[in-house]
Formats: sequence, C-alpha cells, structure tokens
Amino acid sequence: MHAVFQSGGKQYRVAPGDSVMVEKVPGNAGDSVIFDRIILTSDGEQVSIGKPYLDNAKVEGRITRQGKARKVIAFKFKRRKGFRKKIGHRQQFTQVKIENIQV
Repeated sequence: MHAVFQSGGKQYRVAPGDSVMVEKVPGNAGDSVIFDRIILTSDGEQVSIGKPYLDNAKVEGRITRQGKARKVIAFKFKRRKGFRKKIGHRQQFTQVKIENIQV
C-alpha cells in the first residue's frame, strides 16, 4: 500500500515504514503527525484518486528529527564593476517515519 500526500507545497509518495524529509512541521522528535491532504492511495489492486484530495484518508507518522539542510550559496556579481554579493541559505526540514496509511 502506498499514498501520495501534499505538504509544504510538495508531493511525497510514501508507504508504511518509509522515512521522508518534508518542509518544517511544528513539533519535537517523538511527536505524532497526521497528513490529511492525500492525493492518491493504492493497495496494489485498487487506486483512489482525489479531486483534489481524498476524504477520510490520512497518513500517520512520527517525527524522528528536526534539522537544517546543507547550505545553498547564491553568488551575484557584475563584471568590471567590483560588485560581488554572496549569501547562503539553510532550509529547515522535519524527518518523518511513516507508520500507517488510513483509507
């Protein structure tokens, strides 16, 4: 069984037991989290597709850690002008272990 859910403007395909890194979700390690914006579920034989989301479908998971991703560097410059600008960004994420998919 697997499902596709939406979180933080992105879509993730998961199955029970998977570990996925999503955009920051409030909570601490060990807390339970429920995703209710389910786009698609499949049990191997039957596929259910939402318009746009499925009613009564949930993906349950447990937060394993909160963290920051690797730094992404943005470097701007203009030739022959002496203008150089270097900035970095570290996106926060939440790692979630998927425990159950309810249809």
